[in-house]
Amino acid sequence: MTTPVTIIGAGLGGLVLARVLHVHGIPATVYEAEPSPTARAQGGMLDIHDRTGQPALRAAGLFEEFSGLVLEGRQALRVLDRDGTVLFDQPDDGTGGRPEVQRGELRRMLLDSLPSGTVRWGHKAAGVRALGGGRHEVTFADGTTVVTSLLVGADGAWSRVRPVLSTATPRYTGMSFVETYLLDADSRHPAAAKAVGGGSLFALAPGKGIQAHRESGGTLHAYVALARPRDWFAALDLTDARAVTARVAAEFEGWAPELTALITDTDTAPVLRPLHTLPAEHRWDRVPGATLLGDAAHLSPPNGEGANLAMYDGAELGHALAAHPDDVEAALTAYEQTLFPRSAEAATEGAHLHGLLFGDDTPRGLVDMFAAA
Repeated sequence: MTTPVTIIGAGLGGLVLARVLHVHGIPATVYEAEPSPTARAQGGMLDIHDRTGQPALRAAGLFEEFSGLVLEGRQALRVLDRDGTVLFDQPDDGTGGRPEVQRGELRRMLLDSLPSGTVRWGHKAAGVRALGGGRHEVTFADGTTVVTSLLVGADGAWSRVRPVLSTATPRYTGMSFVETYLLDADSRHPAAAKAVGGGSLFALAPGKGIQAHRESGGTLHAYVALARPRDWFAALDLTDARAVTARVAAEFEGWAPELTALITDTDTAPVLRPLHTLPAEHRWDRVPGATLLGDAAHLSPPNGEGANLAMYDGAELGHALAAHPDDVEAALTAYEQTLFPRSAEAATEGAHLHGLLFGDDTPRGLVDMFAAA
């Protein structure tokens, strides 16, 4: 196959696609809005699943290198009641199928696996228009353009590529996360560190919760969930970290102090993450020369599957293009025929998990699920 592939977005899914194409000798260029690989922090821990993320990394020829990034012990998980009582505690015995890595290290590994110049930094897609015959023109924020006959939108929730395929737009789920970080926690925040344990923590109530991961270097990364309208969060002054954490912590009045410390004792400015979703059955008619992967195709609330599915999408699309080197449309058709049901199934499972986390029966339903696993 000699048709160059234009990928918009250097997230995990777009990079896995570029890597799998490289393995098969297919040229690709990735355009990324960020000005450099280190322009911003890349999020926290990812559990890489044995049915999606791990096969994608094997397809990319990077599984052994990935294994060297795994943080031992981080598959441990515990569920605490709001008063700090431990309801479920599962150690990491090394047999789980979801090893944990830092997102930033995984992305760096993928970037390092690509030929120099594959990623064009500082290219923020502003719009896409169809030129006919399967060709598309991408316009970037600086006014430059690129024309391609094979365009892949790997550009996330607010994809600029999606409108050439679908009229769907993300809708607010009614819940947002507030992210916090406690650094050097074992010495500086020992009570919170003890509550989180060696891996992941869930402390939940209907419509709210405190979730946390133990990352490398003794860092605790917390996601504080609240089911509130957008106006409630818009009223927060994010430039006043103390006021924000105090207001959010007030929603957890009466909870154990070692849990609310994950909000009030943050060592970094809190970050607001509104949660959005696309319809569970999101799909589109075949549009010549273009397709989507990852959140651009199947955005859903965080459920542990997003990054894994994005990487799996990238690997599957790369395989399809390699299997149909002389027929791009056959490749895209084959890819989308499996993408749509896979995405719908994951969205349905994710909605069920969201209900276990924040529904009326939480945390009991979640504990029952973990105990039965």
